[in-house]
Amino acid sequence: MAQGAQMHNKQEIANGTDQSSHTWKLWVLSTVPFIMVLGNSMLIPVLPKMMKVMHLTLFQVGLIITIFSIPAGIVIPFAGALSDRVGRRIIMTPALLIYGIAGLGAGICAWVIPNPYYWIMGFRLLQGIGAGGTYQLAMAVAGDMFQSQKRAGALGTLEAANGLGKVISPIAGSALALIIWFAPFFVYGLLSFPIALGIWFFIKEPQGQKAQGGLNEYWKGLKTTFATKTASILTTFLGGAVVLFILFGVLSYLADILEKNFGYGEFTRGLLIAVPVLASALTSYISGTVLQKRLAQWSRPIVVVGLILIALAMAVEPFLATTNPFWAIAVLVFQGIGTGSVLPSINTLVTSATTSKERGVVTSLYGSVRFFGVAMGPPLFSTAMSHRYLTFWGSAVLAVITALLSWFFINEKQMLPKSIRGGGDEERPTRTQPSQNEAAQNHLHPRRSPVR
Repeated sequence: MAQGAQMHNKQEIANGTDQSSHTWKLWVLSTVPFIMVLGNSMLIPVLPKMMKVMHLTLFQVGLIITIFSIPAGIVIPFAGALSDRVGRRIIMTPALLIYGIAGLGAGICAWVIPNPYYWIMGFRLLQGIGAGGTYQLAMAVAGDMFQSQKRAGALGTLEAANGLGKVISPIAGSALALIIWFAPFFVYGLLSFPIALGIWFFIKEPQGQKAQGGLNEYWKGLKTTFATKTASILTTFLGGAVVLFILFGVLSYLADILEKNFGYGEFTRGLLIAVPVLASALTSYISGTVLQKRLAQWSRPIVVVGLILIALAMAVEPFLATTNPFWAIAVLVFQGIGTGSVLPSINTLVTSATTSKERGVVTSLYGSVRFFGVAMGPPLFSTAMSHRYLTFWGSAVLAVITALLSWFFINEKQMLPKSIRGGGDEERPTRTQPSQNEAAQNHLHPRRSPVR
């Protein structure tokens, strides 16, 4: 039995169920959501300066965010489906390289071409295509590696890294823009290349996780997953899109107001915008840690409470946005706390809703919806702000509706497998049945009875 137990332990490690061995790899993986959020957040405080230099309208400058997010949202599900069959790392590494090269291309065009707007838009589109094969696959890898209740903590760490990027990026973008307005574009290449190497050489995916068989079998399994969990999955998708739509819409509007109404420079704008985003990042990490122990009981209530906080912030914000920037930022801190509460819970539910062989495409469809939320936020908020109260209160109503749908349609027991439901310590594999390797050995070499 000792030999059989030893073989079983080796098999667990090979299949990626040795959770502690993956902890340091999670930090490498966390660099992916960190750099991905720079794609939009680092440019938000620089948008007013871009608008002046390139003589753009508010709508045109908002499209610099949208042209990145829409292709990312389109590419994500295809990258996810492909990663289920060929592996996550094989998709993520070249995607990171494309992301970095496109960033460098946009920076070079802004440097050498007199009217670079359309060139920047072209490279931003290419950069969005690269972004489509990154963060959501990092979430899928974390879901593959962490098979127990620790999955919530791992996904909370990834969302916190994403939030930390949101905190640092407006400050970094503002500081770089003090040198020259297009300097942020060069950062994408400088960071993405070493991260791509880190993913390729250090992230080893668990064995036996790829989808096997023909495409018909694969899509049949995926169809079965959606058929049995349609309401829960669609509601979680909606929740992720809504909170990011509101977050990026408000941040882009805030950057414009801080410059036009209060005359703050790039760096000050970056510092102020970072405050509510820091609240979101800290809440994401805390929320993910708490969810490890009470996943099934708390995930849905946390989503609902987070959306209610966002709704309250949106209801109050229009009274303060153009009169007192510090009170406006204070209210947006509650929005950040709400956002940081919602996302780790939804991330865990989505990545747990299916098996590892289909996780890539499901997680990526969720990522597409998130990106479309980010894409729609800045241009819609910018065009609708002539009716400021209606825009903010409409966002509040949208958050309340999403909270109600989440309460009635998210089914934690349906979304979470038995192995990670409930509280307490992580579930350990039972030894009531011999492993396949042990059964084969017992068949070939039957043990003698201890009675002689």
